[in-house]
Amino acid sequence: MGKPRNAISPTREEDYPEWYQQVVKAADLAENTPVRGCMVIKPWGYGIWENIRDSLDTMFKSSGHKNAYFPLFIPKSFLQREAEHVDGFAKECAVVTHSRLEPDENGILQPAGELDEPLIVRPTSETIIGELFARWVQSYRDLPLLINQWANVVRWEMRPRLFLRTAEFLWQEGHTVHATAQEALEETRLMLDTYAVFAEEWLAIPVLRGEKTPAERFPGAESTLCIEAMMQDRKALQAGTSHFLGQNFSKACGIKFQGIEGKEEFGWTTSWGVSTRLIGGMIMTHADDDGLVVPPKVAPTHVVVLPVTPKEESREKVLDACRQLVERLEGKTFAGAPLRVELDDRDLRGGEKYWQWVKKGIPVTVEIGPRDLDNATVFVGRRDQGAKREGNDCEAFIGGIEQMLEDIQQNLFQRALSFREENTKEFDSRDELYSFFTPSNAQKPEIHGGFALVHWDRDPKWEEQLKNDLKVTVRCIPDESGDEGSCIFSGNPSPGRVVLAKSY
Repeated sequence: MGKPRNAISPTREEDYPEWYQQVVKAADLAENTPVRGCMVIKPWGYGIWENIRDSLDTMFKSSGHKNAYFPLFIPKSFLQREAEHVDGFAKECAVVTHSRLEPDENGILQPAGELDEPLIVRPTSETIIGELFARWVQSYRDLPLLINQWANVVRWEMRPRLFLRTAEFLWQEGHTVHATAQEALEETRLMLDTYAVFAEEWLAIPVLRGEKTPAERFPGAESTLCIEAMMQDRKALQAGTSHFLGQNFSKACGIKFQGIEGKEEFGWTTSWGVSTRLIGGMIMTHADDDGLVVPPKVAPTHVVVLPVTPKEESREKVLDACRQLVERLEGKTFAGAPLRVELDDRDLRGGEKYWQWVKKGIPVTVEIGPRDLDNATVFVGRRDQGAKREGNDCEAFIGGIEQMLEDIQQNLFQRALSFREENTKEFDSRDELYSFFTPSNAQKPEIHGGFALVHWDRDPKWEEQLKNDLKVTVRCIPDESGDEGSCIFSGNPSPGRVVLAKSY
């Protein structure tokens, strides 16, 4: 038998990074722009982001958070208020130094009107939001202050990749102030758990919850919690973070309040965020060699109806049946909202239309032709089952569509969970760990590795050695790190296992 043909070339096994780029292109999600490192998110990709945004927004508001918007520009002096913060972001900052353009003697526009103080294009907003919070917080009665913003940020990435690392990207960032450290710690955990639930129940991405090491935590934070997911090349993707900032930013920004006993105190703050990187994670978790696979809960369209009209004399009859099917399906609900259904009556060959939708990852395709009208059937494709289709009784299909979408959602999650479990291993030997993360072909590394659970004595020199030797990092100290043991590097006591992986 010959090699099976796929819609995406190269396949995952042949060249995973290029496969990813081709999936994004074939699904018409986004493309690069004339501005280096920046992308345009096209309607299908933006539709996914809208569903991510709206679902998360509902979750945030249910826990008492309110949306606001803060400036895109941050005075350079603000960024310098917190020493670790500036060190962490300085290399990624875009800086505005002039306010206008004027033509020179040759008519070529040149920067003019130098600013008194350079402005940083928002890489994150702790300092500018802290400045405003210092105005808003005066008394313990003003607390807790629970704010979120949906915005764009700029970080000057050296090696951009659509959705995963771009110079400009979309995100949400939550910022809160609390009267006590305990309340802020509880907020940090609450939002991390919110992200985990969303990743698993909406994006069908299983995640590990844990804490970052000091070397990996957010600049200026006292602790960073994270969710980590395994992609199909067995690398880790940090899918969301939540930071306990202690009083570092409160002291830097002057966020003070009068306590219940009349004493002036500094607030305890948190910040937390996810971004359009979630779309990249969704792609690398679920897509196959025929294109994108979108979990139904975040799909811009749940079902597309495709008329099959080989003969002109039956065309209108088929189209009328398709319109009726669309109307009936739109009366159904899924995940608490009306079913999103589209009729694709473009004048294209049936096979071409079908494969366009396969590559876009739509959960369900339904084809209706003259023969289906005679038999009261429809031809149905479930994207989680590849590109195959099969005949269904029309009434049975309509009656079972909600359950079908739920089955697709759960199947995607279970498949990703099984993959992670199959590629997660415990190691008690340094040599075995190094073998796990070493490709057979160093010149063109094959897909290898996964998640390694090892005992580590928390000495940062071993963490640095792993980075240098294997390009492996400690992804997190998991919430359930297991019993005490012996460090595989030093033999010293270890309080529990940590998760190691190569990552994005």
